[in-house]
Amino acid sequence: MKKLFVLSLTLCCTLLATAQSARDDFKRDTHLSASNYLAYPGPTQGTLTPAPDGKKPFYISHYGRHGSRYLINADEYKRPYEILKAANDAGKLSVLGKDVFRRVKMLCNESDHRLGELTPLGAQQHKQIAQRMFERFPEVFEGDVTIDAKSTLVIRCILSMENALQQLLLMNPRLNIVHDASDHDLWYMNFKDKDIIAKRRNFETDRAYLEFVDNHRNYRRAMSALFNDTDYMQKNVDAWQLNNYLFKLASNLQSSELHKKITLYDIFTDDEIYSNWLIANARWYIEYGGCALNGSTQPYSQRHLLKRIIEQADSCIRLKKPGATLRFGHETMVMPLTCLLELNDYGLQESNLERLEGKGWLNYRIFPMGANIQFIFYRKDFDDKDVLVKVLLNENEARLPLPDKTAPYYKWADVRAYYLDKIAAYEQNRR
Repeated sequence: MKKLFVLSLTLCCTLLATAQSARDDFKRDTHLSASNYLAYPGPTQGTLTPAPDGKKPFYISHYGRHGSRYLINADEYKRPYEILKAANDAGKLSVLGKDVFRRVKMLCNESDHRLGELTPLGAQQHKQIAQRMFERFPEVFEGDVTIDAKSTLVIRCILSMENALQQLLLMNPRLNIVHDASDHDLWYMNFKDKDIIAKRRNFETDRAYLEFVDNHRNYRRAMSALFNDTDYMQKNVDAWQLNNYLFKLASNLQSSELHKKITLYDIFTDDEIYSNWLIANARWYIEYGGCALNGSTQPYSQRHLLKRIIEQADSCIRLKKPGATLRFGHETMVMPLTCLLELNDYGLQESNLERLEGKGWLNYRIFPMGANIQFIFYRKDFDDKDVLVKVLLNENEARLPLPDKTAPYYKWADVRAYYLDKIAAYEQNRR
């Protein structure tokens, strides 16, 4: 009985520690609260686990998100500027509000005619990712091997690809680079499954999400601090909307060159930052995670991408020096692919949004700017048929949903069979 009590107490303490992890993370680095606007932090794991039995890396298959960018929609800059300008013109901004207006104006000027474009930091991120890939797995890039790179048609993705390839060529000018960005490949590079998207939101998900938002909205103090007239604000400003605009600007500012000069996080308290992230975390889970409220099917939107990764890996394994296959796209592929792969238990199927954080579902660990998934393949030599694979999520070794005493290394045959069976079962049930 005593052992059972101790076990229960230990479990409760573990869950409590997990539940506090986001707050603790934000205290260490506020930028993590930015969700998908987090500038790529780089790997947290230094030394990778040595491969067993003399195995050596010989092929890499990769899918990565573009690097840091400006916000995509004009209203994300324009609307907060207009709201603050109108209040400023009416003499209704506080001292803080006037300074926030000044900073928002700076962001508007910097992003003018650059909506959605790669920032200088975004270019640097992909050079650094490519450099680390080369340095960690030099055997893959020896000699005149072929690097087959593909991008979606979006310019920030194309430029991310080109910056990565430039870095690889600097490190080995003999590489045979093949690169392309074509509508021909979008069926797996950026697939939009209309049937799955249609099931994303339903009565249950909307009710749960709206209730969650109502329980966690925390914005009135921050927005009130920007104005010197409460009546004006109540009559003329949608404070929740303004909060969302300003928190998005605060989050994305880290990808801008202006992050060296200004911040917008000072508008918000620690509790307000946490609440804004918490709501975003739930929304991303509903739309791209294994949310049980909408059938846990959203990750299957990337089944074509996963099958393509498997098919190309099978083909490349037959080659003596296959090189690498690099793909450059978006977070709306990286996140569901991570969940479909069930990396680090991110395949979580949960119906209670209040439990997400406690179960370790933290979006900023999945899809920052520059987010990437790397499959690293190992064998002793060309005649070695016992191929192993290791998966890196944002350059950190990830757990797969397979039992294996040699984890993070897994038998490719087992990995391949598990995911193909999983996809086949989904497609069979869909008919």
